[in-house]
Amino acid sequence: MVDLLTLVLALVAVAFGLGVGFYVGRAVTQRTLELGFRQREREARRDSVDRSRSTLSGQVLEKLAPHFPEFPYDPTDLRFLGTPVDYIVFDGLAEGDVQEIVFLEVKSGRSALTTRERRVRDAVEAGAVRWDVYRVPDEG
Repeated sequence: MVDLLTLVLALVAVAFGLGVGFYVGRAVTQRTLELGFRQREREARRDSVDRSRSTLSGQVLEKLAPHFPEFPYDPTDLRFLGTPVDYIVFDGLAEGDVQEIVFLEVKSGRSALTTRERRVRDAVEAGAVRWDVYRVPDEG
């Protein structure tokens, strides 16, 4: 039969082993989570920088596009808006005979139209465009 001292020592050893295992496991898990968090944080920062760089280069290209040799419109016929479309083209304005008015969006790479840009495109394509004059009230 096992004496009482041996039983107590065995229980203490098991309890000690469980405690050490628990704390080691917790430390390893926490370290793994921290490394995962740091990796995700690095990836998020890299993605943010890439998106910012892409946005800035797109904005620069918006301004430079009218000066490219293959640009299809006379740059003097353009009026820059920026949002919700980049330009309104008054095609022929420089010659004094506007043939067409074009809503122009400049894109680079694989960038797609935003929701707002698609809505403007859809309204133009549906013919929901008109001319209006606003007269400021006289003060006198």
